[in-house]
Amino acid sequence: MRKFIVLGVLAGSCLARAEEPDWRLEGMAAWLARDSQAEFVFRDQLWIMGGWFQSFAAPPRDVWSSANGREWRLVSEAAPWLHSDLPMNLTFQNRMWMMGGWYNGRLPGHSASHQVWSSVDGVEWTQVASAAAWTPRLAGSVVEFRKRMWLMGGTENYYFGDSRSLKNDVWSSADGKEWRRETEIAAWSPRAYHQAVVLNDRIFVLGGGNYVPEYHALNDVWSSADGIQWTREIEAAPWAPRLWFSAVVYRGRIWVLGGWSKEHENFDDVWHSADGRRWEKLATRTRWKARHEHSAFVFQDKLWIAGGHSKPLSNEVWSLELPLEWGIDLP
Repeated sequence: MRKFIVLGVLAGSCLARAEEPDWRLEGMAAWLARDSQAEFVFRDQLWIMGGWFQSFAAPPRDVWSSANGREWRLVSEAAPWLHSDLPMNLTFQNRMWMMGGWYNGRLPGHSASHQVWSSVDGVEWTQVASAAAWTPRLAGSVVEFRKRMWLMGGTENYYFGDSRSLKNDVWSSADGKEWRRETEIAAWSPRAYHQAVVLNDRIFVLGGGNYVPEYHALNDVWSSADGIQWTREIEAAPWAPRLWFSAVVYRGRIWVLGGWSKEHENFDDVWHSADGRRWEKLATRTRWKARHEHSAFVFQDKLWIAGGHSKPLSNEVWSLELPLEWGIDLP
């Protein structure tokens, strides 16, 4: 019989949980260690593609998939897209989508993109838009919401950007080709390296900020029911301000994992919230080495992370399985 313990009070009710879950190292992936890659859960597989190896070479264009997180298959060695460092990516309408991103190489030099690509198999890619209506950018966030793709914020430049490069516009599209600007200036401040998720029929925007030359990091949380009108859920969440973190929705909660700040460098903490306002830190016996720009997935009812910059770059794959009873509200 499973033992239970009660761990405090959250949102006015106790949470009954099985004994604390723990992270498991699934193994070292076959793909080269990297950060800033695109990640997908698509057709019952995990997918990793592109990313960053170093600042003085073009970003990789390889595509990998795995049915279990341990064995990985090279699907394509050189996809047609170039801007694979800090792209925006999601699954939508039974396709994988890559858009925006950064390229730093010999040709055509460093640049951001506003191309939109999609694929049903990771091998053949269709350029849906060569120049989307939003300005070229990287490190924005994109989610599926009400049968449309929603793109929010980002920066038009990376190593050479400033506050003028940062965006707080919101765009949506039903097909990846035609984009509608929902708002030019959202209530949340211009930012990149942030995250967005959808929970309870609302879009949430979390943290982020700017890297160089005008560094700042945020830990605010905003939400919207239409992508136009935004409510600040909390000005300063209990997790420290950060860039380059990951966020997903798992078991009816928003999860914030890892990241980086100039003051702290890499983080190894994990936080969760049912509403974006009240946050709780997940304590585990085992955890991965602190890192930033790693991938996060929800797959086979587990929380996963892969890769990222953990000094050095990593190709580790970790998973966390919550007991079925975890998070049940008691009367």
